[in-house]
Amino acid sequence: MGNLLWVGIGGFIGSVCRYSVNSVIQRLLSQPLFPYGTLAVNLIGCFLIGFLGGMSDIRHYFSPELRLLVFMGALGGFTTFSTFGYESFNMARNGNITATLLNIGIHVVLGLVAVWFGDFLARYQFIQ
Repeated sequence: MGNLLWVGIGGFIGSVCRYSVNSVIQRLLSQPLFPYGTLAVNLIGCFLIGFLGGMSDIRHYFSPELRLLVFMGALGGFTTFSTFGYESFNMARNGNITATLLNIGIHVVLGLVAVWFGDFLARYQFIQ
């Protein structure tokens, strides 16, 4: 139960930060044609998980509970794209290039297919 609490607290913090950063950036730009807020959140999340992951690996700053709070909770609530980037980076760093490319390709292609399929079901199967 304690682990779920750490992840939940971090998730709340990350989600509120995601909303805040995205809102500020979108508000600064008048009617943007591109989701700059989402891009900023994803890039910030990738930087943070890379930096904090490196600090954790090198200096062992994070207890297991703090890792749950920060990595799974806060950064997971901020953006799961950061986790995707970190896991892909680790596979590439460990020399698993084929697995890295498969991971990236599968996430992007199947993610888009899942969005399309969900949209299709919502629009054409359940509207009557």
